[in-house]
Amino acid sequence: MLVTMIQVVSKGISIVSKWNVRRPALRVFAAVTLLAGTALLSFSGGIAPAVGQETNSRAVAKPLDARSRTIVQSVDMQVKRAGAAYAGGDYETSGDALRKAIKQIEVAGNAESSDLHDALLPMMRRIVNARAMLELEGVTLPPFRIPERPKATTEPMAESSSDPSDQPSTDGVSFVSEVAPILVDKCGSCHIRGSKGGFAMPTFAKLMEGPPEGVVVFPGDVIASRLIETIETGDMPRGGGKVSKEQLDTLKQWVTQGAKFDGPDPTAMLTSLKSGEATPDTPATPEPDQPTMVGKPTGNETVSFSKDVAPLLVENCTGCHLDAMQTRGGLRMDTLAQMLRGGDSGSVMKPGDGEASLLVQKLRGSAGDRMPAGGRPPLSDSDIQLISTWISEGAKVDESLVQTPMKVVTAQAWLSAAASTEVSQRRAKIAEENFRLAGADVNRMQNHQSDHFAVWGEVSPATLETVAESAEAALVQARKFLPTAGGTPEDFFHGKASICVLPKRYDYSEFAKMVEGRSVPTDWQSHWKYDGIRAYVAVVASERATEEEIAERVVAPVASLAVVSRGDGVPRWFAQGLGTAVSGGESKRDRNENMRRQAELVTAVGSLKSGKDFLNGKLPPERADRMAVAIAESLLSRQNRRGFDAVMRNLQSGQPFPQAFQAGMNLTPIAYVDAWLQWVK
Repeated sequence: MLVTMIQVVSKGISIVSKWNVRRPALRVFAAVTLLAGTALLSFSGGIAPAVGQETNSRAVAKPLDARSRTIVQSVDMQVKRAGAAYAGGDYETSGDALRKAIKQIEVAGNAESSDLHDALLPMMRRIVNARAMLELEGVTLPPFRIPERPKATTEPMAESSSDPSDQPSTDGVSFVSEVAPILVDKCGSCHIRGSKGGFAMPTFAKLMEGPPEGVVVFPGDVIASRLIETIETGDMPRGGGKVSKEQLDTLKQWVTQGAKFDGPDPTAMLTSLKSGEATPDTPATPEPDQPTMVGKPTGNETVSFSKDVAPLLVENCTGCHLDAMQTRGGLRMDTLAQMLRGGDSGSVMKPGDGEASLLVQKLRGSAGDRMPAGGRPPLSDSDIQLISTWISEGAKVDESLVQTPMKVVTAQAWLSAAASTEVSQRRAKIAEENFRLAGADVNRMQNHQSDHFAVWGEVSPATLETVAESAEAALVQARKFLPTAGGTPEDFFHGKASICVLPKRYDYSEFAKMVEGRSVPTDWQSHWKYDGIRAYVAVVASERATEEEIAERVVAPVASLAVVSRGDGVPRWFAQGLGTAVSGGESKRDRNENMRRQAELVTAVGSLKSGKDFLNGKLPPERADRMAVAIAESLLSRQNRRGFDAVMRNLQSGQPFPQAFQAGMNLTPIAYVDAWLQWVK
């Protein structure tokens, strides 16, 4: 399918070049060619020959070295960006991207590599056509002609089995001595010694992995790297610290050069690399491994970690060891795994002997300063005894909770025992706190209650009522694809879901920044959030918006919220994709936007080596969402619908998502995505 699409596009170019079609069609061909043309490239090893490429010796591509792969990836990204801008009618932006691609190709020419030339050849051909199209739109571009192919290199190029960023390098900007000190100084409090917004980057490996929403550093591509974008827009860092122009230039150069790591251990703490304290010749101390757990609970324990211990730790340790701007004593406790690693004084727990554990001794005041510090009252003897007993009984815990944020563990434990009315009251308080964080005047807050939703906002009661009606209608539509749920309407989301109505796009953006610690794409008007206790939709709506506009903004996030709340551990891609698919959101866009999104899907598919890359967040968020919709549409197809219905029934019966999916589809999620990728290609 993918090959056929590219062949059709390739043939289309010869037609447009002879002016046998009208100008709008010409623009369509140009945009799709730029966006879809490189889908066959593979950066993990060799380069697949482009359609129509000569079948002589040059078609047998050799593996590229790390630098060459970075150049190809960077040129490819600029060409695709030019196509996206062209499709949207933004010819100046398209021209800027093409100028960067041309400059990068000039740099590549200095390498005099025949293999690199062959890898870039499909992109260079598209640049020739795109340059002609843009000049017809009045955009002036530098001259460009495809350079002659250098003579074949006599020595084979070194193979590389990993990403450029994994290769130790002494060329260009040093991560250890130049980049790490900037990150520690400007981002350390929130994202190195803490995990604000759910993103922690204590090591190079974690930085490159990115938060759950997706990768934030794309080697070779400054524009696509959200790390650079958030700094450049002033969104980060917060709290008064600013990144200077010189520091930003250093970060940009590092990304452009492939975001390479020049230290001995990518899992070493960034704080150990600060200010040249560790160099490639001086191995940094890696983060200690997580101690082996004693085992899962047997059911005979008298103390529960999730119900008894975690709530005490969250209540008394937050600010110093949990969600801390600066972690005290090197002890992080955002998760149980971090607490098990211990701090500067070593391990804090001795499973099997609570009273000999440093944690209990600190709480009792028998080992140095008594905890908690900062003038907080000490824990009662009964509370300390609970913690001591849990450790003495083996500090046993379900494996799934070891890496789960302790605040989430506590929330889930409370949620499992709370009635729907109690959850509704808790969500109402959270909504008020969120609006206060976003700078709203809570005294002017209006509220409207419907069967399933509590709608809040500094807008008129009529607007809130319209939003509520749209949300209820969206839920009716979504429930056609979900198993029948018993109980009262308030039980559907285990308490009424909140809808936070923001009157202006600026207010909506501030809400995301202050409440969720992130920036949302400029074209978003709504989104959803769910972690059990928090279950809300944030949407832009005011008296100036029509009922149709409000309905279009509400329908997809409400559907996603309905899906994600059906069971345990439902991943974001599954809920997001199904929410958009069942709402018909993709079909409501205009032709140019749909064409851009289809081309984006082609690009996303072509860049993936396996379904694991998609499920692990290796795609930028916009492409990941587009791919999630396409996968969801396949699940809703006639041949897969019975399996999908079984998945949803399994979720509602209490099965965790991986087991529910495999039992319904007879494939693991990774295997299903792999099969889907093969079918598409």
